[in-house]
Amino acid sequence: MSDAAPSAQIGARLRSVRQASGRSLASVAQAMGISSSALSQIETGAMQPSVNRLVELVGVLGVPVSTIFDGHEPFAPHFEGEAGAVNEPVEGVLVARPDATDAAHLGQGVTYRRLSPAALPGVDWFESTYPAGSSSSVDGAMLVHAGYESGHVLRGELTFEFTEGSVTLQAGGSLSFAATRPHRVVNTSGDVAVAVWLTLTSFDVSGAHDGEHPA
Repeated sequence: MSDAAPSAQIGARLRSVRQASGRSLASVAQAMGISSSALSQIETGAMQPSVNRLVELVGVLGVPVSTIFDGHEPFAPHFEGEAGAVNEPVEGVLVARPDATDAAHLGQGVTYRRLSPAALPGVDWFESTYPAGSSSSVDGAMLVHAGYESGHVLRGELTFEFTEGSVTLQAGGSLSFAATRPHRVVNTSGDVAVAVWLTLTSFDVSGAHDGEHPA
């Protein structure tokens, strides 16, 4: 398995998802508020999507972010993994080699790497790496999507911007919030920052307010 999924590979998978869903290039581009040409450049690998753009795109297509790591048909998921990369030493227990999981390079050098040996229904579990000065969107646009997010900074410092204010976390800090809340991730420091993310894509956020917390 390669160390990183290049733009062309990410784009090809996104195109496969779009075609499997029966959506035209124009209809998806219109739903995202971008031109068909811009979407075509993402699908051909000529343009690297930002984190915001990638999550917006998979949201329009109705699939999880983890789809970009899976070479199989997105609407017929399996848990086999690439031959030799993921094995099942005990029935029902999947184990991956340390180098078995792909990483996807996005805009500004941001890297996403799936941490689970196989796709988990309703859950996205990632490690994200933000180079110094990078962010989830170049133009300052905030991201809104379904589910609930919990992040833990492993290294460096990250600032999480919300419409109501911002939170800066250093290594060891964590936060959780409904992903329907507009948000943006920024590394304003001079060092690389690494965080682990758990996104519950089918989580009901109604119980996560007013002092109540998700299980």
